[in-house]
Amino acid sequence: MTTQTKQKLKRGAGILMPISALPSPYGIGTLGEQGYRFADFLKRVGCRYWQVLPVGPTSFGDSPYQSFSAFAGNPYFIDLDYLIEEELLLEDDVNQYKWNTSEDTIEYATIYEYRFKVLRTAFTRSNHYKKKSYLAFCEENDYWLDDYSFYMALKSHFNNQEWSRWDDDIKYRKKDAVSKYESLLEDEINFWKFCQYKFRQQWDALKEYTNNLGIQIIGDIPLYVALDSADVWVHGDLFELDERKKPINVAGVPPDAFSADGQRWGNPIYRWDEMENRDFDWWRERMKASASLYDIIRIDHFIGVVNYYSIPEECPTAIMGRWKIGPGRKLTTIIKESIGDAKIIAEDLGVLTPNVKELIIETGYPGMKIIEFGLDGPVENDYLPHNYNTSNIVAYTGTHDNETLVGFLKGKSVRTLKHLCKYFNVSKAEELPETIIRALYSCVADVAIVQMQDLLKLDNSARMNFPSTVGNNWKWRFTLAQYDRIDEEDLYEMACLYGRAPKIDEDEL
Repeated sequence: MTTQTKQKLKRGAGILMPISALPSPYGIGTLGEQGYRFADFLKRVGCRYWQVLPVGPTSFGDSPYQSFSAFAGNPYFIDLDYLIEEELLLEDDVNQYKWNTSEDTIEYATIYEYRFKVLRTAFTRSNHYKKKSYLAFCEENDYWLDDYSFYMALKSHFNNQEWSRWDDDIKYRKKDAVSKYESLLEDEINFWKFCQYKFRQQWDALKEYTNNLGIQIIGDIPLYVALDSADVWVHGDLFELDERKKPINVAGVPPDAFSADGQRWGNPIYRWDEMENRDFDWWRERMKASASLYDIIRIDHFIGVVNYYSIPEECPTAIMGRWKIGPGRKLTTIIKESIGDAKIIAEDLGVLTPNVKELIIETGYPGMKIIEFGLDGPVENDYLPHNYNTSNIVAYTGTHDNETLVGFLKGKSVRTLKHLCKYFNVSKAEELPETIIRALYSCVADVAIVQMQDLLKLDNSARMNFPSTVGNNWKWRFTLAQYDRIDEEDLYEMACLYGRAPKIDEDEL
């Protein structure tokens, strides 16, 4: 069996729906009842895939792509109703707070202020530390759990400042300082372990339920990690940091037609030579952990594995950066050895140099196509469905970084809209969003993923992220009433019509 055959994904459809965007009465989506309801909905409409955004704990800016840990789960996603059922919380503990003013928007400041107070109450009532399941969880996750929990306890102790602003003794992880703070913050460290234990309990239960419905979860991991993270604080020698533990170079992408200055993400660059000297142990553990969470792992900015853009830290834009050679096959070999039965999707959007294409072919990883990228391009545009030259791809209406279909089309000229009506064989522009989704389902791509916002025909007020901006992103939420706006029977029939779902008996629906 070739690598290509082993990697190939089953033909199917899916929906991109972040955990954060699920309905809940507590201000943000959780791993509770509504996750199970959404899984049931996916089953009814013939979906084989549920794609989520990264589920790690978020930092300033609330981006799931800037997390305090490449391993940990977001405590915001711990369902409070389940903690009430376990008698770790009373209803009054939860209902004393007003979690949101609008059910379709996440108010992160409110969540940040109240959520940990409630979770600490649950922690004080818990006897989890006596349970075999907790001890097993700690043992299974010993590579990162203690470090992360210690890191979060220290952040709390130092008024939530990033680790670079902590006292020098603990910033540099001096042995005496580590011992001192581990003793001083023992209870707080155990609180953060409790949060991870509860997150994982709830995640595993929801994943098992979803998998039993025949649906696989596609998880998303960023290539790089945040500077303000346990990973960089603990494993600083694996990153390009100077003697003061400040970044020497940071990640981003160069100037292009869309951005004259390029994008300066600010993530520290890996010391790939040191990674290799250690047999990529950090990457082995990261991918093993990701494979335990997800059935399929989408690696964001996969092209950076082959060629990465390095920007001097002092440069305020990406103009002064330069391309360097990444680990390539060395890393993908480690990934294959680490993920067991899980599969990989390579986010290959960007400059596809020959060596990037070669690696994707060699690994058999499916790449990505964004149909929105082709809607105002020439007929030869690679993102238009008639130009897809392989089935081993995952095709999207758009991702978290794109406009919604309705928002995208709203900004187009009459001439462009007329052209699109001809291309998709419809008589008026209002029919385009639905017809584009049908074109996605009918194309040769093994997997077709639709953003929930596109399924609902929402405009850009529901957009998930405006790249290179902070303050108005990651806030959109789905509401229970919006289920009624979806023609489930039509969506299911379309999945069957284009070979993305098998016909099932009515009593299974």
